[in-house]
Amino acid sequence: QVQLVESGGGLVQPGGSLTLSCVGFPGYFSMSWLRQAPGKALEWVAGINSGGFRPGYADFVKGRFNISRLNVDNTLTLYLQMNNLTPEDTAMYYCATGYKSSGAQKGRGTQVTVSS
Repeated sequence: QVQLVESGGGLVQPGGSLTLSCVGFPGYFSMSWLRQAPGKALEWVAGINSGGFRPGYADFVKGRFNISRLNVDNTLTLYLQMNNLTPEDTAMYYCATGYKSSGAQKGRGTQVTVSS
């Protein structure tokens, strides 16, 4: 049973930046960030393999978001650095197991709101 806890969400102005974190145990999975806006489906944002290589991004975040990870012993810290945020990025953000996760195993999420 994997344990995933996200943090770092909040209110940010358009054009601003935010970094999300996710602590996971055990930490050997490939991982994703997902998001779900109100009234919309869960969507994949970014993924990274277990070694921290080959990050992948959805087209709508390419060039703005960066996924990274730090593994210490059997614990993972997953990051999502988000730059140049727009109101369309407002959503609940989740970390999940799997490179292009469907969300079967995800945390409780952290809310990101982009508004002036």
